[in-house]
Amino acid sequence: MSLALEKLLAPAQLAGLGLRNRVIKTATFEGMCQNGMPSDGLIRHHAEIAAGGTGLTTVAYCGVSPDGLTFKDQMWMHDGVRPQLLRLAAAVHAEGGAVSAQLAHCGNFSRNKPRNIPRPRGPSRSINQYGLLSGLPLGGAMTAADIRKTIAEYAAAAAFVKDVGFDAIEIHMGHGYLLSQFISPALNKRRDEYGGSLENRMRLPLEILAAVRKAVGVDFPLLAKLNLSDGFATGLQIDEACRAAQLLERGGLNAIVMSGGVVSRTSMYLFRGTSPLAQMIPLEKNPLQRKAMQWFGAANFQELPYEELYFLDLARQMRRSVKMPLVYLGGVSSAAGMRRVMEEGFDFIAMGRALLQDQNLLQRVREQGESWVSRCNHCNQCVASMALPGGTRCVLDEPRAFVR
Repeated sequence: MSLALEKLLAPAQLAGLGLRNRVIKTATFEGMCQNGMPSDGLIRHHAEIAAGGTGLTTVAYCGVSPDGLTFKDQMWMHDGVRPQLLRLAAAVHAEGGAVSAQLAHCGNFSRNKPRNIPRPRGPSRSINQYGLLSGLPLGGAMTAADIRKTIAEYAAAAAFVKDVGFDAIEIHMGHGYLLSQFISPALNKRRDEYGGSLENRMRLPLEILAAVRKAVGVDFPLLAKLNLSDGFATGLQIDEACRAAQLLERGGLNAIVMSGGVVSRTSMYLFRGTSPLAQMIPLEKNPLQRKAMQWFGAANFQELPYEELYFLDLARQMRRSVKMPLVYLGGVSSAAGMRRVMEEGFDFIAMGRALLQDQNLLQRVREQGESWVSRCNHCNQCVASMALPGGTRCVLDEPRAFVR
């Protein structure tokens, strides 16, 4: 086995957190929180990932408030979910793993009716494409009071996550959710101190980082998921993404999980491979939304060819820009790919679909060395499976998963 693979599989430190290896299960929405309550299936899902040997598993989309959810079957951090999250953390720890929570807010991309405001709010007024046929066609612009409240919500959610025994936090700054909306020049049209220059567009993410850091203390690992590119011409590009990473590094962030794409515009920029739209349409419960997906969904789910390590060229540029640990995400599907990522100077590897397909893949790598290749064929039907009973899973060995 190469030295690079040996390093990947050996124990490592992430901002003082001891991990048994450098592999992270990235946040992929599980679909296991019916009506916002984490299920036994969610606990089992992450415990099984830990049992397979992954160093750190990430619980996806932990909303910071009820107004920050994209739809109702997401959880937000409050005392009602405390017992289940205590159990989840304990289950992962019992398997020798560590667990992180991805703190998120939808901004103006939501089909979930907010509790405290008339419609979803983000950096600027906008068409809310996701809520268009759910009675929420417009997104509002956050006021100064909204911003202060949101900062406080992130801090409170972070303190809660630490209190229930999680080991790390990932602040979601990518994929077109709230903080990504503020960072993106295409989505942020504000004319105050939170819009315009990159420094202004980064103001809210940095203020939230500072508030979260104060809430959890200096020794608690904080990561952020950040776009390398939004995937369209007027969105965030790699030059500004690198400058954003430098600002986050100076702000005390411990690591960046590099990603890309905006779910409302360029969904397949993140995934690559086959579009799951055909499987998603029949599972949509709203008949108007289902019809809209049939007519217009192809525009947002345009297929992009899968190539292993498809973010590597962009990630190299970020690697040259910062000294902080970087987590490579994007098309790692073989041991040879793992070796290459480590040889390029990245500190950790995040995996999604390959770990859904085989939670024991690290044992396969130890046994097979550089000959190991994931069975994942990038069909992306695991994305559609989020809406199935039981939540997300690989359906390679389940040919009738979508038969109803």
